[in-house]
Amino acid sequence: MKKAIDTIHAELLSLRQAIIDHPVYEDLRDLEDLQIFMEHHVFAVWDFMSLLKSLQNGLTCTQVPWLPVGDAETRSLINEIVAGEESDVNATGNKESHFEMYLAAMQQAGCNMKPIQGFIELLRKGLPVAEALKHASIPVASSDFMRFTFDVIAEGPMHTQAAVFTFGREDLIPGMFLSIINDLNMRFPDHVSTFKYYLERHIEVDGDQHSHLAIRMTSVLCGEDDAKWMEAQQAAVRALQKRLELWNAIHRAIIARKLQLS
Repeated sequence: MKKAIDTIHAELLSLRQAIIDHPVYEDLRDLEDLQIFMEHHVFAVWDFMSLLKSLQNGLTCTQVPWLPVGDAETRSLINEIVAGEESDVNATGNKESHFEMYLAAMQQAGCNMKPIQGFIELLRKGLPVAEALKHASIPVASSDFMRFTFDVIAEGPMHTQAAVFTFGREDLIPGMFLSIINDLNMRFPDHVSTFKYYLERHIEVDGDQHSHLAIRMTSVLCGEDDAKWMEAQQAAVRALQKRLELWNAIHRAIIARKLQLS
């Protein structure tokens, strides 16, 4: 299994590096740039939680009457990740999901909350995700990113969902991004401190503990099946391609704002 994991890491290396070295980070020069980034990225944070819950639904029993489902190790792995993502400790010491932390960071930063709030409200009213995407005022690139994720959820077996979750969504925050956020926090402490906490917590929990759990989960689901490993690799590549497309779109939006000001 280690060889299969190493093969996926090698296949993803150039895409990961393109994301880590992306010029979008260097162009986050002021609070307005950060707002554009967050107003796009929040939808990826939300659908990450949806992918996580799809895995929990598929790998554990979430219905009544309860019955044992699948492998006990994968149940343990996914439940541990869910607990951390849905009920972590926020900047004030209270329990909160990572998505809710992100919303709080957006509010503090002065972001436009209407698109994400409107989207969530449509879902609360019972609209399917595909319909909500049509009616909400969501950036096109963010909408495309979510459509990919929900195609994976709708059509992908558990091992490909786990691969997208494991390799496409974890451990992609470069040190440059952290240093830029630290600089912005020094300049705008009343606007960026919550986002700084979110990133630090994300790295501490998601990029370290949860990434190891997720790799183990994918390994258990693929087992010794070469076909599953190949499908997992293909899904992971596509996930990083979609992330890169989102980063490109955010970068274009930031550059467009700067050009308008010049």
